[in-house]
Formats: sequence, structure tokens, C-alpha cells
Amino acid sequence: MVGLLAVVGVLFVAVAFGAGRLLRPVVPTPEKLLTYECGVDPVGEGWAHTQVRYYVYAFLYVIFAVDSIFLFPWATVFAAPGYGATTLVEMFIFLGFLAVGLLYAYKKGVLTWA
Repeated sequence: MVGLLAVVGVLFVAVAFGAGRLLRPVVPTPEKLLTYECGVDPVGEGWAHTQVRYYVYAFLYVIFAVDSIFLFPWATVFAAPGYGATTLVEMFIFLGFLAVGLLYAYKKGVLTWA
């Protein structure tokens, strides 16, 4: 049943993309092929230099935001009878790994804003 639903979903997406490709007008002009940026004609290169530390902060945020989501299922299992101690130990092991990763990032100087 799940496989059938997956096949129907893939077919639906394929038909939608195929219909869009067949029905849209294709009239390429130099203006249409020009890079569009907020209604202003592009000036200079299209390459912007960005410092790596911003990506590191974003990556750390994503890691800790996603990892914090794992705490909610543990909290619901923790309330179930018979799973309390095991769940609590697993949660502290998980938080220990997060703390070690954060300590490693701190020691490497990743968390300094300079």
C-alpha cells in the first residue's frame, strides 16, 4: 500500500512537470536570459565573497536545532511506565555528545566572533 502511494506521488509530480514543460511558451530573448536581481540590472561579477565563519555559525545552529528536536520524543517516552531510567540515561549520553561537540568547537575558536 505504501509503495503504491509512493508510485502515485512520483507519477503526480512527473505529470505536473511534464505538463508544465509542454504548456509553457518557450521564447528565449537576451532580456529573459539575463540574471535578474530585485529589478536592478546586474553590475560586475556574479561572485560574492563570503567569510566561512558565517557558514560555520549556520551549520552549528542547524545541528543544535535538529538535535534539540530529538529531545521531544524522548520526553514522551520518558513518561511511559518502564522506560524512565533507560530513556534518561540515553538522553544524558546524547546531551554529552552535544556538549563534547560544542566544547570542541569552542576550543577550535569557531565560536569567537571577530
